[in-house]
Amino acid sequence: MAVLHIPLAGPAVRGKTAAAGAGELSPALRSNALRALCRRVFAFRMVMIGLGAPLALGRTAAGGPTYLVGGAILLTFMLSYVLFRDWERFGPLLLDHRWLLAPDLACCGLLLVTARPESPLGFAVLCTPLLAGLVYGWRGSAVYAAVAAVAVAAVAGGLTLPALCLLAGAAGASLRDLLIRFGAASAALTEARARLAAAEAVRAERDHLAREMHDSVAKTLHGLALAADALARTTDPATVRRQAAFLSGAARAAAAQSRALLTDLRREPEGTATALAAELRRLVGTEAELRTRGPLPEPPASVAHHILSITAEALENARRHAAASRVTVTAAADPTELTVTIEDDGRGLPPGARHTRGRYGLLGMAERARAMGGRLTIEARRPGPGTVVALRVPLAALTPEGSP
Repeated sequence: MAVLHIPLAGPAVRGKTAAAGAGELSPALRSNALRALCRRVFAFRMVMIGLGAPLALGRTAAGGPTYLVGGAILLTFMLSYVLFRDWERFGPLLLDHRWLLAPDLACCGLLLVTARPESPLGFAVLCTPLLAGLVYGWRGSAVYAAVAAVAVAAVAGGLTLPALCLLAGAAGASLRDLLIRFGAASAALTEARARLAAAEAVRAERDHLAREMHDSVAKTLHGLALAADALARTTDPATVRRQAAFLSGAARAAAAQSRALLTDLRREPEGTATALAAELRRLVGTEAELRTRGPLPEPPASVAHHILSITAEALENARRHAAASRVTVTAAADPTELTVTIEDDGRGLPPGARHTRGRYGLLGMAERARAMGGRLTIEARRPGPGTVVALRVPLAALTPEGSP
């Protein structure tokens, strides 16, 4: 099993978050949200030009004035179209050089000179202070909105359109502030999720280590302790030799299990399938009766390990605690799930045994079932005494794509 390492957001991420709070746009916002807003501004301007161009040309005298108005309309429309289509190419230049928005304002001013302010073409000039607010913030919007308002007042007169220029600049800067706050909140949320995922990964590794130690080394050491107690109470030389041989073998087994556990922690996940029926038959052996109904799936090694460990723990509980005379393991697969049932005729569960607190074997079984997306139930056998342990695993978890 590979240990999952999730890098936490370090000083670089926190620095970006702080910079965003100070008024800088993060690269993600520059490339996504800001691009979308600016392109909508250019689209709005092209719509206004398309609506106002026929009216402006129809009210212009033939000859030179018509060519002048048509040229101004075409120039402004083409500039808006180029920025709308190729914002990825020209947008960064506009972000880094504030003076590049001046030609845009000049083109809009040319529309006001050649066309009437009350036409839809007059609203095209509002896009420049709006863009300045989006791209440059309050300072940039103040400069461009003030210049646009003065130019509009000088050319067209009145106060409505100049006031709208100031409002457009303020609206653009306000939208930029919202983007910055949203970016800072998103960065903080990403960092919090990374820390939570890292903590969850550590907890999962601890749970995994506890399960594996309980199912292997802890049981062997428990057998060692029992054998040592028995050795201390006997003086028969043959019994002493037999117990000593058992202690030696159990100690070697514990060492081998420890090495296997360490190797498993450092091994990458296996993608090979496991013949579940054969592994269950090997695990059950002669201690219980194995029944299979239909062909069983061949899950990935990690999933098969969970299934076999749950089965082994249930068999051990039936042998050690239930004093069962008969144990039956049934494995069956239907179109939706795999079911493995371990049924014994022992003394049954004591009161409160279903609660896993302090019972590390039952807790490990439940955790393994959840890790596969399955369900584990432990119930009294009816009719008669005994216990039924049922594991149900969705078939989706038994494929390499769906395995944990």
